[in-house]
Parts: sequence; C-alpha cells; structure tokens
Amino acid sequence: MNILILNWQDRLNPLAGGAEIHLHEVFSRIVKQGHQVTLLCSTFPNCLTEELVDGINVIRRGGRWLFNFRVVCEYFFRFRKMDFDIVIDDLNKIPFFTPLFVRKPLLGITHHLFRKSIFSEIFFPVALYVYLMETFSLPFYRRKRFIVGSPSTLNELHSNNFIKSKVHLIPYGVDHDKYKPTTSIKNSESIIGMVGRLKKYKSIEILLKAFKIVLHEIPEAKLIIVGDGDDKKRLENISDSLKINNSVKFTGFVTEEEKVTYIQQMKIAINTSLKEGWGLTVIEANACGVPTISSNVEGLRDAVVDQNTGILISYGDVNGFANAIIDLLKQESKLNTFSNNALEWSKKFDWETASAETIKIMQRVIAEEK
Repeated sequence: MNILILNWQDRLNPLAGGAEIHLHEVFSRIVKQGHQVTLLCSTFPNCLTEELVDGINVIRRGGRWLFNFRVVCEYFFRFRKMDFDIVIDDLNKIPFFTPLFVRKPLLGITHHLFRKSIFSEIFFPVALYVYLMETFSLPFYRRKRFIVGSPSTLNELHSNNFIKSKVHLIPYGVDHDKYKPTTSIKNSESIIGMVGRLKKYKSIEILLKAFKIVLHEIPEAKLIIVGDGDDKKRLENISDSLKINNSVKFTGFVTEEEKVTYIQQMKIAINTSLKEGWGLTVIEANACGVPTISSNVEGLRDAVVDQNTGILISYGDVNGFANAIIDLLKQESKLNTFSNNALEWSKKFDWETASAETIKIMQRVIAEEK
C-alpha cells in the first residue's frame, strides 16, 4: 500500500504528544512490512521541510496555527493526483474536513474529541473556534471508518452518532524493548513523577498542591515533572508559591532515552488530567514496573485497573491524590504488589499487534471504497 497521513505534528516536533507517538509507532512498523508511508504535518522551529524518519517520508508545510488550511492547498496542488491507495486523517486538534475533498479511500483515526474540555486548555476566542470547528466537522466524518484506541473514545464516537460497525477499537501499545524495569537497584528515595506535555488540561497544579501535603508526612519525597509545554512557566510559579521548589524538578524537554530513565527512578507515576483519549504514559510507566495514581476520567480509567495496577481519584481531589500517594509510599508491600500487577498488565499492549490490526482495517477500507 501507498499511504498518505495527515496530522498536525510529527514525532520529532517538540510539542508532540500521544497522537504522534501512536502514529509513529504503528506506521514505522507498517513501513517495515513493505508499505510506503508519507506524513504531511506542520513545521516547527529549525525543522527540515522533508526528511525520512524511521522509513516514514515526513513532509512539513505551514505553521502550527493555520496548518488545517495548508492541508487543503497541499492536497489539491500536490497530493491529489499522486498514486496513494488510502488517506489517513488523524482527527486531532482542528479537523481537516477531509471527507469534503478527498476522493480516495479515507480512514479516520482519533484519540478523543475535545468538545467542551477545550475551554479548560486555551483562552475563550480560540477555544470557541476549535469547539465550533470540531462540532461542524462531525457530521461529515460520521459515515467513515475510524480507529480508536480506548473504550472511552469508542463510546464517545458512538454517542456522537458515528456508525457503530465502522468504529474499530485497536488498543495502543508500548515498546517493551525501551520501557522495562531497570536492572539496577531502584533509588531508595521516595520519588514520584508526572510524564507528558505541560498543558493546562493536564491540571498538574493538582499534583503540586497534593505534593505539598505529601511533604508534611514524607519530607524526603521528591517530585519529578518530565516534559515541556506552554504551561511550564505557570506551573513553576505555582511551585514557587507553594514553597516546594527544593523538592520539585522540572526537566523540560527530554529525549526518549532520558524519559525512560526518569520513569525507572519513580516509585509512583501521577496523571491528574481532565480528560485523555488513553493513558499512554500510564502503560509506559507500568511497563517499567511503576504503578500510577490517576484522575478517574475518560481514557485514564481504561488504562488504570483501580486498586490493582494503580488508584483512580476523583478529578481535582487534591487531598485524595495526596492521601493515595502517602498510603502507597508508606506501605512497601502494597506498592510492590501494585508494581508487579502493573508490569503484568502492560504486557497486554503491543505495537506489533496494533500495526497488524491497522493494516487489516486499511485493506478493508480500500476494498470497500474502490
């Protein structure tokens, strides 16, 4: 197959998140099976306009804010007459409205819909624009086949009147060659951490406030916040106002290898997000033998087996997060049980399986639409 993917960002973009990890992990494996993959995405500072990344031909055009309009132009003037067998539209951020102009077999991938959660992330005029664009686009996508990665997103599309038989659940994976328990002795310090983009909807201030309570009970505890994003400065200011800076480390952007090393040092990983399509960082932590404490919200409740691989806490409950962290850190046997359970749970998720199932769905779409 010759495959064209449309997505806002690629894996090398400093602002890349779970959507980009998913695309890269799945389609780099599809390339290894002899298929051709081209990814059209937006630019970022000092990037190459075209490069081969693990076999994927990455073409970067247009800036971050207006890339959805650039997609239409690039498709009509460059890609429309090229010999692609299928076009993949990753419905992530502002929609491209591809059903209106793509006449080749078309498959959608989405991780979650923003809906009203977007108002917790960006200021009102832009949030309203994203909300309206997503709302107006959904009727055009409802008859297309879609791949989703979690039961929460599956139900979300069903509730928005997508055809049930055309929405396919293919669970996310984890690279077990990279994410695995460290062979060295885990640091004896009580290190907890958060991994991911620093965005407002991740609600990391909840963790900072909870950690201040933790320090009263466990003064030697350390908090590592791994990742970068446009909410970093605000979070650093909150940490400063809480007077916990001496026990908190903001790493900023890190490489994949550094990210794994940080996770392996943790005793517990935390996710306080308002909403997720899935808990990719939850499973990555689990694969390193690290249990998680997460918000009991869409996506995360699919990734966490409550009271088994981790603990689910009502969104925004600062005391709930603090008490759960203190409880696990003070009960070593319980922490070890959760750690072993988390490691076993992570083995259910594999990118090889995800890529094989994705190929089957693409072949089905091509056969149907041709």
